[in-house]
Amino acid sequence: MIKLKKGDTAPDFKGIDQKGDTVQSSDFRGSKLILYFYPKDNTPGCTAEACNLRDNYEMWLSKGYKVAGVSPDSMASHKKFAEKHELPFPLIADEEKKIIKAYGAWGPKKLYGRAYEGLQRTTFLIDEVGKIEEVFTKVKTKDHTNQILETI
Repeated sequence: MIKLKKGDTAPDFKGIDQKGDTVQSSDFRGSKLILYFYPKDNTPGCTAEACNLRDNYEMWLSKGYKVAGVSPDSMASHKKFAEKHELPFPLIADEEKKIIKAYGAWGPKKLYGRAYEGLQRTTFLIDEVGKIEEVFTKVKTKDHTNQILETI
């Protein structure tokens, strides 16, 4: 499993968002990016995290950050999720897990003592030239904005 860290070059990515548009890493060059990986649309933790970023979206833009989410859900699932919660940023469908694995966000997990492979909730702050500024592996879903602000 890849373990990216602060100072590494962020892997290039390309995928389709909830609107059917192609979204790629080069779209964000010149801006800072909050790239967050989440397990599943419309689950409590993922909804809390997305809505927390949504509620602070204008502030992020004013600080020069763009926001994008990635999960293994389909474009159709992302569309429903984004519409239901009025999410203003792209949600990239990564059903083949290419982006997720490139960022090291897929790996062993445990739930109720059962080990399995799954998405590990992770957020990357990426600078204007594609370098990783920070990696969050213990995401506070309900207060993710403040968690990020404490480090920038």
